[in-house]
Amino acid sequence: MKTRVGIYGYGNLGKGIELALRSAEDLELVAVFTRRDPAKVKLVDPKVPVCSVKTISDYQDKIDVMILCGGSATDLPQQTPELVKLFNVIDSFDTHARIPEHFAHVNSEALAHQHIALISAGWDPGMFSLNRLYANAILPQGKDYTFWGKGVSQGHSDALRRIEGVADARQYTIPVEEALQAVRSGSNPELSTRQKHTRLCYVVLKDGADPKQVTSEIVNMPNYFADYDTTVNFISQEELLRDHQGLPHGGFVFRSGSTGEHQEHKHVIEYSLKLDSNPEFTAQVIVAYTRAIARLHQEGVNGCKTVFDIAPAYLSPLSGEQLRATFL
Repeated sequence: MKTRVGIYGYGNLGKGIELALRSAEDLELVAVFTRRDPAKVKLVDPKVPVCSVKTISDYQDKIDVMILCGGSATDLPQQTPELVKLFNVIDSFDTHARIPEHFAHVNSEALAHQHIALISAGWDPGMFSLNRLYANAILPQGKDYTFWGKGVSQGHSDALRRIEGVADARQYTIPVEEALQAVRSGSNPELSTRQKHTRLCYVVLKDGADPKQVTSEIVNMPNYFADYDTTVNFISQEELLRDHQGLPHGGFVFRSGSTGEHQEHKHVIEYSLKLDSNPEFTAQVIVAYTRAIARLHQEGVNGCKTVFDIAPAYLSPLSGEQLRATFL
């Protein structure tokens, strides 16, 4: 029997979820829920109904897991605790500093309504988090390093577009190659924020905007660009649409550590991702964890979980016997 799935929100991530579900034979997409006019939302599969979020309670007994595709800033802190009252849910909440707070709110409601929730599923937090945990457990004497990119930062791109005089923009986060090589050497370097990443901006100006003024506002913007070596390139809207419409991303997680009586033996653990489509890869991770929490709920598990709490075997459609024969 297939696990019945709903999608709440149909932006880039929601579209990726629909595509990922099409290749998951044990999962079935029941409906997509939107705050927009449902008639204006076109799915890849026209047979799947698009419904107003106002009707979501009507599906309480028709959906096993609801996948939440809202943003972390304002959507998910409100949506996940509310919707776990009705469904088992999974989200991709990625504001790292607020994960403990989000977990507590969701866990309280999940336990009260006997549902299971999994928060912060994706690649960071998510796959990168798992690799940090494994590496720290294996090499307790050492240092962690995380690099992001080369990839489009949607939050930083949005910050650029909010500057007066900017019509459109994309921002790429790029690891500094010298820093990567220093970490790979096992020398455990001390690296500042500026030494680890650079930021590359492509900006379309509005008519009459002063490029010097815009550049100054960008490179001095606190929390976004001021702590980084930032390059600003001004291009036309046509160039932006032609060359910068994709959403690539990726990065590296390292643990550089030592073992031995005198810590004389050096070891480096490296995990990396190179993604053509950030939302589509995130969707694949979420769909695997959707399978996992559906299984756990069938076993009577409730409450909020993270990727740390889910055994790897629950992610795969293969049986334990098949996994042992194939991957072990």
